[in-house]
Amino acid sequence: MKLLVCGGAGFIGSNFIHYILKKYPDYSVVNYDKLTYAGNLENVVDVAKDPRYAFVEGDITDLDHLDEVMKKHGITHVINFAAETHVDRSIHGGAKEFVLTNTLGVQMILDAVRLNKIVKFVNVSTDEVYGALALEDDRKFTESTPILPNMPYAAAKAGGDMMCNAYFVTHKVPVVVTHCSNNYGPYQFPEKLIPFFVFKLLKGEKVPVYGDGLNVRDWIHVTDHASALDLLLHEGVAGEIYNIGADNERSNMDITKLILKIIGLGDDRIEYVTDRPGHDRRYAVDATKIMKLGWKPMYPREKFEDGLRETVKWYKENTSWVENIWNKKKKEMNSFQTKLSRSGKRMESAT
Repeated sequence: MKLLVCGGAGFIGSNFIHYILKKYPDYSVVNYDKLTYAGNLENVVDVAKDPRYAFVEGDITDLDHLDEVMKKHGITHVINFAAETHVDRSIHGGAKEFVLTNTLGVQMILDAVRLNKIVKFVNVSTDEVYGALALEDDRKFTESTPILPNMPYAAAKAGGDMMCNAYFVTHKVPVVVTHCSNNYGPYQFPEKLIPFFVFKLLKGEKVPVYGDGLNVRDWIHVTDHASALDLLLHEGVAGEIYNIGADNERSNMDITKLILKIIGLGDDRIEYVTDRPGHDRRYAVDATKIMKLGWKPMYPREKFEDGLRETVKWYKENTSWVENIWNKKKKEMNSFQTKLSRSGKRMESAT
């Protein structure tokens, strides 16, 4: 397999690259990434000199460049992680970049996949495209749940999903779409909830919890996500959608208190802040379909605390990694926060 990984310098993409290169000694990987604020080549520095690995800086909205890279490297398979993902940014900072990357960008990849007769294309999407579930509802999202996104970020991702379906039906492009729940693990950009809270606590600061803290998400370790995507690259059926989740529903307050427990701090470090607009109450996915292919998570619900403890340990042991990110991205981050301040808005962390 000669694999093009779009967005491979980000959190999930870089973990996926590590997973693939470790598991398959005869596979090669081209990491295609725009290196936006959340893209970080330090995430893949340990494989940079591997002869099976190459990095190309590029934008997925650039069809000519995608086509050139696929032809040059003889790409056989493609997986797309490239996306604008921070929900608060899509609300407070404007949705244009989200639509360009998450919808138009996916269309450009589909065109390049069609032109180059790629064997399989996996587009990594999100469970947020389904909308929200009520806290008291015991149902879960299935692959047949109607698409009904509530956030600009999720709407843009849904646009990409629909393009995938249209290209499969119209052009028979061999595309598989995945809807995954919240990821956690190493190399996650520190504006996301778990690393954001860990580093605030390590600096002696309080952690901001939106509203009542009862919003529920289904959490999966990023390595488990990578193993599911690996399976779908090989055995996923073109034109199909697969939900990926670990059946591990936790409220934001549960996550906060677990992190406090692991670090050895008390509830006095919690600060309640005004909830964000349209904050979805609950996401939960039914992963039965992919499990029938033989997949199962290493960190199911009963092992979640182990996975979270390992994640917190990784961040504590790699403080230079996050400091380097903040230093490199400080100008962009400060500019965005200033924009919010001028409009009287406040952004904390995404969940």
